[in-house]
Amino acid sequence: MREPVERVDERDRVLGVVDRDEAIRNGWPHRIATTVCRDPLGRVLVHRRPEHVSRFPGHYDWLIGGAVEVGESYEDAAARELAEELGVRARVRFVFKFLCRGAISPYWLAVHEAVVSEPLTPDPSAIAWHGWIGAAELGEALRTRLFVPDGVEALRRHPGLGSPAGAAWQPTPPLC
Repeated sequence: MREPVERVDERDRVLGVVDRDEAIRNGWPHRIATTVCRDPLGRVLVHRRPEHVSRFPGHYDWLIGGAVEVGESYEDAAARELAEELGVRARVRFVFKFLCRGAISPYWLAVHEAVVSEPLTPDPSAIAWHGWIGAAELGEALRTRLFVPDGVEALRRHPGLGSPAGAAWQPTPPLC
């Protein structure tokens, strides 16, 4: 198996171990862990996927994450993905999860949050561009840029994505 994942049911109970591509091909739910990254000012990290990736090339996203490995918790997977994709170690906090019907296949999507204050070292095979943006800029980007559809669904369900009390939103470079 290239990327073993736990196949789960509609209640997120493990049914067995399968290859992620097989789960996608057969429409079997598996687990994905993601993180909303904020800087100390409360801005949200947005990134653009490279053009060469197999899933959603060139799309923007506000979530960092990937498949949960066999036997791994959602929280551990979210922290691992931050290290792999951004080169940072940060404490992640679970926010919510839901059964995402997915643009490609169904999966349980766990959304976490983390405050990231250290410099990012994005993996160029996963991230072509990144920037910190405020809530108003995120709303505008969602209207004008092509975002990963499952990320848009997660944003719609997020129980309170907004600026922390007293945080000042600062302008950032435009989305590239």
